[in-house]
Amino acid sequence: MSHIHIHREHHLGLTKARKIAFTWAEEAEQQFGMVCTYEEGDHEDEVCFSRSGVSGTLKVSKTAFELDAKLGFLLGTFRQKIESEIIRNLDELLAQQQSKPRKRGA
Repeated sequence: MSHIHIHREHHLGLTKARKIAFTWAEEAEQQFGMVCTYEEGDHEDEVCFSRSGVSGTLKVSKTAFELDAKLGFLLGTFRQKIESEIIRNLDELLAQQQSKPRKRGA
């Protein structure tokens, strides 16, 4: 069994990070047939995702995203490609949110 671990720091706060996590979960469901559940917490949210051959979590806090995924034997052979796609997707979502202009007084 292969393992993927991705950690991304950010300065968005929990509210904006939560929006990214919702978007990420929706895209995972639509593009990859994942089943995602989202659980909000006071200080950290958790997205649990799964489909045949893969399961994992995306933990979301006000300062970081932490993704852990386990790949079954068949998907494990594509680990590098899967990991790079997850990184690209998450980095794009973070870049979009961070490049939005800030409101004055915020």
